[in-house]
Amino acid sequence: MIIASKAAAASSTANREVEYVVIAGGGGGGAGGTGNIVSAGGGGAGGYRANRQGENSGGGSAAEGIFTFALSTNYAVAIGGGGAGRAANGGSGGSGTTSSFSTVSTTGGGGGGGFNGATYTAAANGGSGGGESFNAGAGTGTANEGFGGGNDSGSIIGGGGGGAAAVGASTGTGLNGAAGGAGVSSTITGSSVQRAGGGGSGAYSTGTGGTATGGGGAGGQTGVAGTAGNANTGGGGGGGQGFGTGGASGQGGSGVVILRYPDIFTITIGAGLTGSTDTTTVTGFKITTITAGSGNVSWT
Repeated sequence: MIIASKAAAASSTANREVEYVVIAGGGGGGAGGTGNIVSAGGGGAGGYRANRQGENSGGGSAAEGIFTFALSTNYAVAIGGGGAGRAANGGSGGSGTTSSFSTVSTTGGGGGGGFNGATYTAAANGGSGGGESFNAGAGTGTANEGFGGGNDSGSIIGGGGGGAAAVGASTGTGLNGAAGGAGVSSTITGSSVQRAGGGGSGAYSTGTGGTATGGGGAGGQTGVAGTAGNANTGGGGGGGQGFGTGGASGQGGSGVVILRYPDIFTITIGAGLTGSTDTTTVTGFKITTITAGSGNVSWT
């Protein structure tokens, strides 16, 4: 009777619903330059899509629709890498790469604008856009995934990288860097965690690097490179310091795919993927977090 009951539950479409958070890799911060140079922009966060009802997806959008899985069917998963940071005078940060689950795909975060030794280079568009450095252009975000990077407003401070929940700040205070845009908070793992925050921009001269939340990296300052975005958050990397010897920037944080589903099912994480399954934190559910690679998952 118990076996029959479980079989009946497994055959119910309502019981085969999976909640997901899919985050792409964050963009790297831009490089600061040698001499009397404006500080660099922070990297934009990786695109953020989610369908947990009552929470938000990226770019200010509501949660996406219900996803129902079929048993013994492969669903492709890929985890995006963070964009590269740069050495001083190295130009704009690298953009992150795509993460996906089945048909749900997210866009890598845009690299922050920087200085390449001769001129200021534009920030890149992405899931969230990179922050601007000295009027070279801020990156734009992708609809339903994230926001744009901050403008430097012609000041000596670069813009903060865009986050999944907010635009990067356009100005710092005094010589301090601008803050990265906030990420989106989710309770999919059982407690509220903010992810996909933009990187802070670099400081100018003796200022303090711009702050960041949601896994984004802080901006660089004298003697300190911009901080990397946290792994598996899609956070943008911190931009490099301007003035003096110039400043290196931080790389973007890698992406992640998180899946929450009823505990009557067992997931198989295929070859090529790295992940783990929590069976105890949330009663009645299993939570699988996939942190690297590409491959397939399936349920029985």
